[in-house]
Amino acid sequence: MNKDLYPGLERETKFLANMAENLTRVHIFVSGLVQGVFYRQSTKEKAEELGLTGWVRNLPDGRVEIVAEGEKKKIKELIDWAKKGPPLAEVRDLEADFEEYKNQFSEFRIRY
Repeated sequence: MNKDLYPGLERETKFLANMAENLTRVHIFVSGLVQGVFYRQSTKEKAEELGLTGWVRNLPDGRVEIVAEGEKKKIKELIDWAKKGPPLAEVRDLEADFEEYKNQFSEFRIRY
């Protein structure tokens, strides 16, 4: 490809590559007293505040499951917040597995 025909293309390509490297996906499981304490709603609000997409839901075994996508820095902020959760929560454990960014969601939702 002739760079002279597409000025700025190389710079734009590098920018897009850097953006892709900066995006990630995380799958989180939170256990403790995390149901019936506004954990899902608070997670949704925090994720929206951070500009993340994905979902949160209660699991039958009492844990909360979160899948979120977005900037790595913001994902780490969500994980740090999730370790404590909302004021009434008592988080005992948190498992976070990073996955490949899929650009799967357009918003952050509560799943039922």
